[in-house]
Amino acid sequence: MSSNTPPSKPNSTPGNAPAEGDHKVSNFLRQIIENDLDKGTYTQRRWAGTPGDAAHHAAGQPDPAKIRTRFPPEPNGYLHIGHAKSICLNFGLARDYGGVCHMRFDDTNPEKEDTEYVNSIIDAVQWLGFNWEANGQQHLFQASDYFDFMYRAAEYLVEAGYAYVDEQTSEQMRAARGDFGKPGIDSPFRSRTPAQNLARFREMRDGQHEDGSMVLRAKIDMASPNINLRDPAIYRIRRATHHNTGDTWCIYPMYTFAHPIEDALEQITHSICTLEFEDQRPFYDWLMDRLCEGGLLAHPAPHQYEFARLNLTYVITSKRKLAQLVYDHKVSGWDDPRMPTIVGLRRRGYTPESIQMFAERIGVTKSDSWIDYSTLEGCLREDLENKAHRGMAVLDPVKLVLTNWAEAFGSDDYTEDCTQPALPHHAVPEGQTPPPERVFKIGKAVWIEREDFEEVPPKGYKRLFPGNVVRLKGGYVIECTGCEKDASGTVTAVHAKVIPGTKSGTPGADSVKAKAAITWVSVADGVPAEVRLYDRLFSDPQPDAGGKDFIEALNPNSLKVVTAYVEPSLAAAKPDEKFQFERFGYFVADRVDHAPGKPVFNRVTGLKDSWAR
Repeated sequence: MSSNTPPSKPNSTPGNAPAEGDHKVSNFLRQIIENDLDKGTYTQRRWAGTPGDAAHHAAGQPDPAKIRTRFPPEPNGYLHIGHAKSICLNFGLARDYGGVCHMRFDDTNPEKEDTEYVNSIIDAVQWLGFNWEANGQQHLFQASDYFDFMYRAAEYLVEAGYAYVDEQTSEQMRAARGDFGKPGIDSPFRSRTPAQNLARFREMRDGQHEDGSMVLRAKIDMASPNINLRDPAIYRIRRATHHNTGDTWCIYPMYTFAHPIEDALEQITHSICTLEFEDQRPFYDWLMDRLCEGGLLAHPAPHQYEFARLNLTYVITSKRKLAQLVYDHKVSGWDDPRMPTIVGLRRRGYTPESIQMFAERIGVTKSDSWIDYSTLEGCLREDLENKAHRGMAVLDPVKLVLTNWAEAFGSDDYTEDCTQPALPHHAVPEGQTPPPERVFKIGKAVWIEREDFEEVPPKGYKRLFPGNVVRLKGGYVIECTGCEKDASGTVTAVHAKVIPGTKSGTPGADSVKAKAAITWVSVADGVPAEVRLYDRLFSDPQPDAGGKDFIEALNPNSLKVVTAYVEPSLAAAKPDEKFQFERFGYFVADRVDHAPGKPVFNRVTGLKDSWAR
């Protein structure tokens, strides 16, 4: 059985780089952080114990955190493997450099957000092995708690002449924005005085105008080559009940306006985003400069850095497309073990350690690339190799009858115990006591894999066929004598003779040479179990690339459910416990449906990568 406890945190010494024994692979983000620490870029920062404006932090103490990062998901869906990379990155960098990572909910879009997603995100981050407690404080925040300050900042921009209320329609604004080859056109409302704009903005706040009738825009440069600087919208009217603030507000900040402010209030030093936000960085910096020069935010302001998002073959990570799979019942839910969501990966049987290993192994770059899914599976195998207890299961059973059992042992009802190690000796860490051996019975009838018998064997076949001798793993050597068939020619039972005195672990075990050893489960104590043979959800390595219809790429063989027989040690599993089914791969007791008397196992991955082979 594998451990289900969160992974231990690597030890790191406070300083400019991870401790000697951590063996962290350098990347451009680590180099930036180490350079900032060497130069003392953020050594003068102060931290008042909670997020706040410049005056709030000025009254605080020198910041005990050398750096501050944040993981800022919007609570509008379930986190996926791409978010797991970001979690490991942000929390890992803070851990390694004597810093703090904030857990922040970027909840500025009330129509799509829900406490269900908030709770699922908290659970996912903690399951991955991270938390937001540091220096005796909890660093769990939500952007909606900053709405008052965001509104104050917006009024400052209006009064300083850096923002105006635009009453054009969305179509008119879109047409006036221009494109990469044509500059934008100033709005007819751009020349209003600050006083006129402030009055209009307060009318927006007070609910005097209809949704969509006007927006607050930053006044920057309609001719900028960066279209994101052509007077972007920073507030819109949206009558929607917010999961945290209720109906207090009928105007809400745009993400590009809210996000930099959130970072600054929390004294974030390194704001790490994916590359799609690279074009937004100039606005991030523009906003920080304006609010710092106005004395609202503390110096030095946070800085945004971008890295390439995770592109994993045979996976999609679009929240919209994942939701379509759920709502169109292409999968059983967000936690379907074929889904790349963290809840899906967890139910599939992935471990926090394997996902952390994956995130570390694929690294951080500035250029997009595709990571093969087998890399993720390889990390899981590596993690479970020395953890997952072994056990035998028969997935496509046919009965094997030992026809001379009574002659050899005195009774057809006679059974005896067999033993096998729960972990191979090489898998037990040095200095640790091996786990107790598995005990299971052997009797006259056992279940074997249907593929382990061939009446007319192909060349090189070494398992059961008439006249051949094999070992029942952990049990006796047997000689195959034939089979029974039904009217259609299907084999219904295999016959063999047991060779007494050849039981594994006894002095006569090697007295008869067997050409192969096969796995089996006794009819006497084997337990029927539902086994779900999961495979990749898509048959196309890039199912939604280039505008393809990802639904057409669904793998029709991504799930096969069989009734198997498992040995008693597997039947006693608890939900979430991982095992290696000998010869078949790694399996987990399903965390939802597995129950005493009703074992249900999910295949996590095979013993080696065999996709498309």
